[in-house]
Amino acid sequence: MSERADTTEQALHVPLFTGLWDDAALFPPGNAPMAEAVPAHRLYRTEWFAEFVRYFLVGAGHVDDLVGLADPEAPLRVVLVAPGGPTTVGSGVRTIMDTFGLLLEGIEVAGDGEIGKAVAVLHEHLPEMTAGYVEVLKGAGLDADLDNLAGTYGRPKFRTGGTAAHAFPDEAELAAFVHGCRIRELPFKVTAGLHNAVRHTDPTTGFEHHGYLNLMLATHHAVAGADPDALADVLAIRDSAELARMTHRLTLQQRTRLRGYLTSYGTCSVAEPLQDALTLGLLTEPSRPQGSDESPLTSGPGPDSGPESGPESGPDPEPNEPSPPRGSNLGA
Repeated sequence: MSERADTTEQALHVPLFTGLWDDAALFPPGNAPMAEAVPAHRLYRTEWFAEFVRYFLVGAGHVDDLVGLADPEAPLRVVLVAPGGPTTVGSGVRTIMDTFGLLLEGIEVAGDGEIGKAVAVLHEHLPEMTAGYVEVLKGAGLDADLDNLAGTYGRPKFRTGGTAAHAFPDEAELAAFVHGCRIRELPFKVTAGLHNAVRHTDPTTGFEHHGYLNLMLATHHAVAGADPDALADVLAIRDSAELARMTHRLTLQQRTRLRGYLTSYGTCSVAEPLQDALTLGLLTEPSRPQGSDESPLTSGPGPDSGPESGPESGPDPEPNEPSPPRGSNLGA
């Protein structure tokens, strides 16, 4: 690789992909057994793509199973996901914080139309310097939910897919969420359905999946002041070559600023979105020594279409760059 190509690649993935993928292997539809998911995550942390993988996500109902695999010699950085709502948070937080070998990096909780209760739980249970996310719903109540999160410890989380067609917001609905977060200076994350880089129709289910590059570029345009209609146009692009060209043209400042808003998303197959970045030429896998073991890109837990994901802000902005959105210092 030439020095120029190497410089280009480094500029692309720092900070564009850093900490982008949370490991949601335990969640549907992957549903990896705990005994497989934890060792796989530890392996990811030793690989060339370790910087792109953020936290291990565990549902509130599976924390006790995780305790048995905790290793003080290899602490696991975890995010507690509470899809059952605020009442399921407290015991999970206490168990994680009382277990040597588990480090609580954040909490995600379903808002269920009661944003105030979810925020109160975050304020009660969030340790210092961890991030809290509240899932908000698409539709008429979105603006009110975002207003209620502004100025609190809670950041918005938005569902971009799932196991049924109604779980997938259309371009206008996702654009409204991104724009709403931008104008309120709220860092956000999304969950479910972002398996691939580019918007596509799943040939088996017929579901319309958003692409993670579409979302990143829409976030960039939102930061630049675009309106929701313009963001929806970016979310609708299906041309992978065009999206790759647009991504390559982002400056370091633009990448840093968009990641200050789009903090991460969860995937139950780290390999799948990573492989798309490789295929589109946005990343290059280092050569593996002859005779080395199989790459985790082909040996990890199964593919994702799935529900949950985990938090965290993107990298700190460069010195003298514009300030990040409110709350972007709430993470490790």
